[in-house]
Amino acid sequence: MPSSRPTSLGPLTSLPPVGDPAVQAPATQELLGVPLALTDYERTMDWMDAAIAERRREYVCVAAVHTVMACAEDPELRKAVLGSSLTVPDGQPLVWAMNALGHDLPSRVYGPELMARHCERSARTGARLFLYGGRNQGALVQLALNLRTQYPGLKIVGGYAPPFRPLDPDEEAAVAAEINRSGADVVWVGIGVPKQEKWMAAMRARLDAPVLVGVGAAFDFHAGLTAQAPNWIQSLGLEWLFRLATEPRRLWKRYLRYNPRFVAGFLRQFLRHQRGR
Repeated sequence: MPSSRPTSLGPLTSLPPVGDPAVQAPATQELLGVPLALTDYERTMDWMDAAIAERRREYVCVAAVHTVMACAEDPELRKAVLGSSLTVPDGQPLVWAMNALGHDLPSRVYGPELMARHCERSARTGARLFLYGGRNQGALVQLALNLRTQYPGLKIVGGYAPPFRPLDPDEEAAVAAEINRSGADVVWVGIGVPKQEKWMAAMRARLDAPVLVGVGAAFDFHAGLTAQAPNWIQSLGLEWLFRLATEPRRLWKRYLRYNPRFVAGFLRQFLRHQRGR
């Protein structure tokens, strides 16, 4: 079990204001009851950097089909997602569905790719990052090492791999205090759906970091612990099938339960949309 105390992964450094405070949150499209942002990687990162510059307290949910469908069954998750500052479409099927409703999104905002691109940008801007998640402390250290190697100059000012149980009040207080002491601008949260969304909603008021982003499996991908689907599989919207093949015991119930429900639910919404035109 990992230590209940946060671990520093790097020195504290200062960050000048970055971003354009005039950047506004993008419009949204409601999809099966969840408002998804009409955005892309660059606009999402510009919005994040504007939040850092203004020291606003925001949190970002990165939603796949699983997240959207689970919101219908988990009131606490739904409240957390609806309370987010921004919920971006992580799954390619969500982008296809939004475009079928009349939009023209060029791509999804895939959590691991958003994290990679913003780390690249942060190495230039000086934004300070805290990593919350990972399988254990060793995996978290490997993630930090990989990110620093790939993005020279990246400022990772702390990290914590929580145990696979709810934190007690003292542990929550210790984590919040460590994140605040680190001076982080962005807290990347990789503890999976629905835990990360609920954690961000519950901790948002206690953390000084302007931006929290829940990115699920991105920590395992960037630490080199789990293989990502090839780009051509992702572009076909079949990443779920690749992940099912690599982790069948963990994922088969999720995809069997939610994928057919998503297709049926979206068809009903699409037919209502067509009738209303």
